[in-house]
Amino acid sequence: MSDFIEQTEEMDDCCPHCSGKHKERDEKERKDLMNRLKRIEGQVRGVEKMLEKDAYCTDVLVQVSAITSALNSFNKVLLANHMKTCVTENIRNGNDEIIDELVVTLQKLMK
Repeated sequence: MSDFIEQTEEMDDCCPHCSGKHKERDEKERKDLMNRLKRIEGQVRGVEKMLEKDAYCTDVLVQVSAITSALNSFNKVLLANHMKTCVTENIRNGNDEIIDELVVTLQKLMK
């Protein structure tokens, strides 16, 4: 029963859009992903400042395009890590449903 309570408490910490699953990342992977997000966050703040200073539309658009590229790069790294760890491990353990999950994820990313 205590396992159920712990799982329920962990799921309460997730957003409503999360699967409730967790992945323990090594420090190098976590640090790389966090650094990428911090850079993206800085780029977004830069665009906010550009808008506050009435920057020219095309200048803002170019910066937003850079943010989009950075987010796409983040997704590529995260997806590669996911496939090398979570997907591979699940397949080795006989959990072929992970393939269906991966297909759904890829479909969402390709919208």
